[in-house]
Amino acid sequence: MSWSLLLALCALLLLLVKLLCFLCADGDLTLMWSEWLGRRPEQELTGLVVWVTGASSGIGEELAYQLSKLRVSLVLSARRVHELERVKRKCLGNGNLKEKDIFVLPFDLANRSSHEVATKAVLQEFGRIDVLVNNAGRAHSSLIVDTKMDFFKELIELNYLGTVSLTKCVLPHMIERKQGKIVIVNSIVSSIPIPIVSGYCASKHALRGFIHSLQIELTKHPDIIVSNICPGPVHSNIRKNMLTEEVTKTVDYNKIQDRQMATSRCVQLMLVAMANNLKEVWIGEQPYLLVPYLWQYMPTLAWWIICKFWEKRIDDLLKSGVCKFVEEIDVYLLDTCKEKN
Repeated sequence: MSWSLLLALCALLLLLVKLLCFLCADGDLTLMWSEWLGRRPEQELTGLVVWVTGASSGIGEELAYQLSKLRVSLVLSARRVHELERVKRKCLGNGNLKEKDIFVLPFDLANRSSHEVATKAVLQEFGRIDVLVNNAGRAHSSLIVDTKMDFFKELIELNYLGTVSLTKCVLPHMIERKQGKIVIVNSIVSSIPIPIVSGYCASKHALRGFIHSLQIELTKHPDIIVSNICPGPVHSNIRKNMLTEEVTKTVDYNKIQDRQMATSRCVQLMLVAMANNLKEVWIGEQPYLLVPYLWQYMPTLAWWIICKFWEKRIDDLLKSGVCKFVEEIDVYLLDTCKEKN
């Protein structure tokens, strides 16, 4: 056997191994490599001051629990004070943190005038902000023709402008200290088109553009890391019963979206990304993880697959009533949803 044939066979075998690894992966290849051989969260994040928005439920809540095990100083923010207190009690139950290590700071991300005051409150409490996790957000689901302009406006105000505003408040402090991490929980839909969530999708596309521009502007500050975290569908109890056009009527969205990642696993991979200063990560179960790769490298094929996938699915969602729900991810109260329906 010639050396060239042997090298070709080795290359083919390596390609097959990588393909098999990817098919079994729940994160992009760089993230998976970092989880295997990279720096550990318990080594890199312990002792840091971490500010988490949207900490009262979902990814933010789970992030608070896992961070509390790393003995960080936590700032928990969302609108619902009683839920933040509940999360705080559970964090203290881990036994790694004391009362003084957790600061509950309720505020509304959509109220941009409160961001400067909130930032000063954190600095007064802990003296510094090592990590800002922009996690708070809101989603809706409906066809574009049925969606009111107010929904588009509020999604931009909260998901995009709210995140931009809080980031701008914290950024000068990190530039002055010449270090820090800004973690933005975006979405896998920030890079691919998805129907029936057009407003949410647009706000996440805008956020992606802001993140990439900010990353380039901070090249002179190499120790300030901006991470774009893009999860796919993530399982959460708060999403089990979605609100429909009638506030008293709900629909179990989990029955329709059956390929959801466990929230705990998503957060575990987020911590790996934070520990290894990864600038962009994709997280999700297959086949959702495959879609952004196809969209990146074979957009025509990806477009055909997406259209075929959604052709019948949209009809199913319309019949189920899911296309009319208004999801409360974290920061809006039920009364707000009632007013808008």
